Amino acid sequence: MPYKDLFFDLDHTIWDFELNSKETLWDLHQKYALAAKGINDFDTFYSQYSVHNHRLWDRYTKGFIKQEELRWKRIYLSLLDYKIADEALAREMSHDYLDILPNKKNLFPYTIEILKYLQRKEYKMHLITNGFESVQFKKIKNSNLSDYFIEVITSEASNSLKPNKEIFEYALKSANAKVESSIMIGDNESADIQGAINAGMDSIFVNHLQVTPTVPATYTITHLKELENLL
Repeated sequence: MPYKDLFFDLDHTIWDFELNSKETLWDLHQKYALAAKGINDFDTFYSQYSVHNHRLWDRYTKGFIKQEELRWKRIYLSLLDYKIADEALAREMSHDYLDILPNKKNLFPYTIEILKYLQRKEYKMHLITNGFESVQFKKIKNSNLSDYFIEVITSEASNSLKPNKEIFEYALKSANAKVESSIMIGDNESADIQGAINAGMDSIFVNHLQVTPTVPATYTITHLKELENLL
């Protein structure tokens, strides 16, 4: 099918969230001297943070908690694992985390090359993200991604979250795109792939982690370079 509009997810798809987040947490570990507070093994601390972050993001996308609670509680629960029940510290670290994170620039391999390739082929490219709007725009700018995307659709602007069809409908309208000539490209099966299905849109599952797929995407790839074979 001849696609005209490509809708990319940002985090975990082209912007390497895990690596950038880990670097940010390391910066905070040093700044707040967490080793002196009993958090000696940074890798374990980061692993526990990732578990809390994933669980709270799941609750956020399902509407059980608000954005502000997600922001500070993932830090608070990580500290609490070490018996540090300090909400003020968690809130301060949360503020710094969101300040530092968007300055990180790690992208997945071949990101810029594939975006240039798709741009040369005259695809119109856009982003659909559940991430916090102010943070996402900073990431895009600092990672030199701004020139590749026409529309950036956030959950805040659309008043909806992936996988709800409303955010995809908002994206299509913002991009003046038709669903039958559009495709969603993302790493998250429940948000990106199921969301595309909900909106009646084709999808490409970017299976960086090479997990067993559970949601039927139109196409599946394990490396961004494989987009050259599809588009």
